[in-house]
Amino acid sequence: MRHAPIDPRLFVENRARLAGSLRPGSVAILHSADVPPICSDGTMRFIQNSDLFYLTGAAQEETVLVLWPDAPDPAQREILFVRESSELIAIWEGHKFTKEGATAISGIANVQWTDAFEPTLRRIARQVETIYLNANEHPRADTLVASRDDRWRKRCQLLYPRHRYERLAPLLTAQRQQKSDIEIGLLRQACEITGKGFRRLLAVTRPGLKEYELEAELLHEFVRHGSRGFSYEPIIAGGANACILHYLDNDATLRDGDLILLDIGAEYARYNADLTRTIPVGGRFSPRQRAVYEAVHRIYRACIDTLIRPGVVMRATYERQVARLVEDELISLGLLNAAEVAEERLDENKPETGRLYRKWFMHGTSHNLGLDVHDVTPPDAVFVEDMVVTVEPGIYLREEGFGIRLETDIVVRSSGNIDLMEDVPIAAEEIEALMAQKML
Repeated sequence: MRHAPIDPRLFVENRARLAGSLRPGSVAILHSADVPPICSDGTMRFIQNSDLFYLTGAAQEETVLVLWPDAPDPAQREILFVRESSELIAIWEGHKFTKEGATAISGIANVQWTDAFEPTLRRIARQVETIYLNANEHPRADTLVASRDDRWRKRCQLLYPRHRYERLAPLLTAQRQQKSDIEIGLLRQACEITGKGFRRLLAVTRPGLKEYELEAELLHEFVRHGSRGFSYEPIIAGGANACILHYLDNDATLRDGDLILLDIGAEYARYNADLTRTIPVGGRFSPRQRAVYEAVHRIYRACIDTLIRPGVVMRATYERQVARLVEDELISLGLLNAAEVAEERLDENKPETGRLYRKWFMHGTSHNLGLDVHDVTPPDAVFVEDMVVTVEPGIYLREEGFGIRLETDIVVRSSGNIDLMEDVPIAAEEIEALMAQKML
């Protein structure tokens, strides 16, 4: 294990909260993720289902969690099923959980082998009325391939057609929004590792490098500090590539006079950081680049200092407030006409996607962050205390060949938001000063 052990209190408390929200006379069932296959006999690295990890910390395939809060026998209220190992499995795949090891990680006393799951459920099903089943209900999920949870839902409903079925996802989505102190600590470590990677880039970036050379520097720094690597595919976008929002090629040559947009993050103990910085390849911003940078930075600061507060509706209120700030900055930069913007603002029913500013700022400003980079979010989400969100405004000037985005991760607090990346350089003058040092 690359990271320090996670305090099992996190998983014990998460299960207790979920159990308290289930109907009386019910059982909840969650399955692990699959090992993703690729071509031939190859597979991708196993990444545990986020909901199951959130409740158990068990990062192993073929794992099942059963929660039965009303069980007459307290020992049956939480049961974790894990894959039984063998000498052959140990030779080819290495260590798998013992029952004692699974208990130590999850805090669940009753651990059984996975082949005991269905016989155990047959006994439990006779004593409950409601079965909660899990699914990936993220609004942007593209579920073309059935997961283990998906396959189990179909099988369960065939085996037990007379039970009441409930969705587990809305309960977990609401619960996972609010991060515990342990989770915030893990996110802070992911952010600190990400900051170390960014500082490394400030020291090595120069004209003539390939974008992927910076990607390699980041991976080196992340892994040496206990991360498994990137939270997501990194964006290393020099010049006009920054105007491609999901640019992933990372194969162009960095040119003097260009900016480079870095959208990067390290994973730590399954928790994810998400950072964006935009820096000058040659070490200094041009006057135009600096003006746009400062405009984005002002929006960024307003989001953290003023706009994001518990109780504010994320889409209907916050994103519209950000849009009005973007319009004002675009007017100052000579990109929008003040009279046209004033007239457009009178039409309160006009969709944001059709407004003038969307030519230069076409994405959202914040999303939830945690076990998933785009962490689960309820419909019509509202900022809540201890939610962790990104702040990532940007302005993209395709005609001028550059784009600027700035991003950090914050803990939402009524007493004042906490910037988990407050020590990562962001002021233009600080970035120029740090980049100048490597030139000496």
